[in-house]
Amino acid sequence: MVGELNILNEWIPEQMEPGTIFVLERVEDSSDNSDPYVAVLACPQCGTLGLVTRRQLSGAVSIICGSDTCPAHFILHESEILVRKPS
Repeated sequence: MVGELNILNEWIPEQMEPGTIFVLERVEDSSDNSDPYVAVLACPQCGTLGLVTRRQLSGAVSIICGSDTCPAHFILHESEILVRKPS
């Protein structure tokens, strides 16, 4: 598993390798959603793309890969990707 985030400054899906994140622009605060999606992240283990909420990006909530076959469970801490151990 990749241990460090690679920040993409421009949305180029072909460059989304495992551990790459692209922060979305114009994320609106909505009264309907207190934790909106703010970024797209390629799973650091398998590369599957998934949406990341504001709380996940800040490290307050862990992330689980959305792939049917990948068991990745991790948390973001600044520019690091920390593996979560099963409890």
